[in-house]
Amino acid sequence: MSAEVPSTPTSLPPRKALPPRVWGPVVLLILAGLTASAVYGYRQHKAVRQLTAERSEMMTSLDSTRSLVTALSNRVNELSNQPASTSAAAHADTSARHSATHRRPAEDPRWKEIRTELAKQQQQIEANRTDLGNARTELQGSIARTHDELVLLEKKGERKYYEFDLEKDNQFRRHGPVGLRVRKADTKHQFADLELMVDDVKLSKKHVNLYEPVFFYSPDSKQPVELVINSITKNHIHGYVDESKYKSADLEAMANSNASEGTGSGATNVPPPPPRQKLEPPNN
Repeated sequence: MSAEVPSTPTSLPPRKALPPRVWGPVVLLILAGLTASAVYGYRQHKAVRQLTAERSEMMTSLDSTRSLVTALSNRVNELSNQPASTSAAAHADTSARHSATHRRPAEDPRWKEIRTELAKQQQQIEANRTDLGNARTELQGSIARTHDELVLLEKKGERKYYEFDLEKDNQFRRHGPVGLRVRKADTKHQFADLELMVDDVKLSKKHVNLYEPVFFYSPDSKQPVELVINSITKNHIHGYVDESKYKSADLEAMANSNASEGTGSGATNVPPPPPRQKLEPPNN
């Protein structure tokens, strides 16, 4: 009997590990799938919550509508159950109100006089408004834009004109009845800020535009003094000031003189009254 030789197990070859370039994309695909699943699940959950909220709002609105329909139905039923006498009384009351409205009392003649007086006052106001508009148009249309136009205005003989050229300065420059000083000259927007000295009173005129007339009064004249700027350059303006040729005192003196002359001429033309005669007492 031959001896049995024990069999030795055959050894398996070792497994080779996968290289990183193979299992790296697999891991990324698994992670991407998990992320997509999580995002999809979140969106589905959000959509479910939104639909639930909308359904709750719709139910609430439906309940409110049902309540309103019920209240209206009850009100219609109450109105339909009212007795016919109430409707007749309401109709009679309405007819009485309409008839009372149509019957108007006789018009008081005093109201007619008041309306006539108000109409006259309104006409007078409109006439004064028209006169003021015409005067304003005339004043605005009488400005001179150039030296030649200023000469033409001066030839009319109604006002005295004083041209000026002013630099930006701290000193007042006298031109006619007013002292002027330039505080700012804006060449881009064509306006100037001025200070005026009128009868020892300092006035401020800001944002005076080119060709915009500025009016003010002096104490010795009832006619306004006018100031117009014709040119604005850097720190320099050119324009004129005009005033009436006649002062208030001169006009009053002329009026008094005419009045005295009229009185004197009337005295020479009208004969003196005859002397009064003394009457004798009657004889008894």
